[in-house]
Order: sequence, then structure tokens, then C-alpha cells
Amino acid sequence: MPLIDITNPAVIRFLIESYEKETLYRLNWVEKHRERIEKAATLQREPTNYYETDVLAHNAASGMAMTTRDFIASGYNRMKIRDPYTTVQRLRDLRHGHSIVDVGLGDPKEDPRLVRPDEELKSDPIMRPVDPEVNKIIYKPTPEYGRKLYLHTRAKVWPEKKYYFPECSNWDYGWRTRDSSMHQPSFYGIVEHMTRAQRSRVGPQPDPPHYKSSDLPGPTKFDSI
Repeated sequence: MPLIDITNPAVIRFLIESYEKETLYRLNWVEKHRERIEKAATLQREPTNYYETDVLAHNAASGMAMTTRDFIASGYNRMKIRDPYTTVQRLRDLRHGHSIVDVGLGDPKEDPRLVRPDEELKSDPIMRPVDPEVNKIIYKPTPEYGRKLYLHTRAKVWPEKKYYFPECSNWDYGWRTRDSSMHQPSFYGIVEHMTRAQRSRVGPQPDPPHYKSSDLPGPTKFDSI
């Protein structure tokens, strides 16, 4: 939209009339609500004459009781002597019975990195050891071997056979499903459907009429009517 020419006399008269009309509207509104404006602008309570520092001091004074209580409690706790009969859990106590070997996820014979003392602060290994035969593929010449064949071979291995724990959210679904005692085949899968049909008394049956695909539009659509 192009800008208006404010040097045009007709535009100047239009703007002046618009400003005067807007001024009259505002004066009319102020005159109509004069009592409400005066009531809202008048202080209806006794003046307190508070300063900003008074408000800050009030907030600080309200927290002094808790500060005093915490200071007394911390001083009492600092004076306490540890009970000699109380055992403080250390890193070796926390790791004992909770390592990868203890929970049955790894075998020290297959992964020598799992054999270490409880006092060691190093984190547990993330990946399981790679099969030496698969590891040799990456060091053989291309194109028969090399990085591409190595990655292709590793992709065929299940994630739980390559890692000790799920390393991404995509592995949460289906992680170690073979360990579950509630593993059941799909009830509506093709294998289960054929097995159920073979074991039934009447044997396999054709699909009901409403299972067939729809007819193409045309004159054959109304043959049965």
C-alpha cells in the first residue's frame, strides 16, 4: 500500500478532521466516566509512607527465624560424633553384587575387562568384545573384505549381543525378548493362522464373501442387482 501524500490539501483536511473527531470521542468518554476515574485515582486507605527499603527489610525479617533454626541445627550436627558401629557405604560396597558379572550379563572368560577390583573407579565397558573372526574382516583387502563388509556383518548381530545395556531409546522395544517366559507368537500372523486352520475339525476354509476385494466401477458393478 503506497504512503499517502501529506502535502495534498485534501489529505491535510482529512487528517485534521480525523484528529478532531478522535479528540471529541476521548473527551466524551472521559466526561462520561469522570466519577469512576476520580474514584480509581483517589487513595481509599490511610497512607503508609513505606519506602522500598522497608519492604526489603520486612521480607528479610520474615526469613530470619528459619535462618536461626538452620544455624542451630547445623551447629548441633557439626558437634555429632559418628557411631563407630555404623557402616558408611563406599564405592566398593555399592559395586559389590551389582557389577555386570554379578547380575549375569557378562562372563569374565569372554571379556577380561570385567575382571577388576571393587575399588577401581573406571566405568563398566559399554560394548561386548567383537568376535576375532569378524574383527579380521576390517583388516583384509578390499573389495572382498574391508569396512563395508565388516559393518554389514556386524549389523546382522542382535544389539544385546554387541552391547551390555541399551544405548539408545530405539532398543528399549524388543531388548532381550527371548529371555521372557511370556513370549508368544502373533495370534493374527500368517503362520499362526495356517496352524490354527490345519488343527481345526473342518480344515482350511475360504475367506468369507466380505473379505474379497471390491469390484472396479463399471457395468459389472450392478450385475447381481
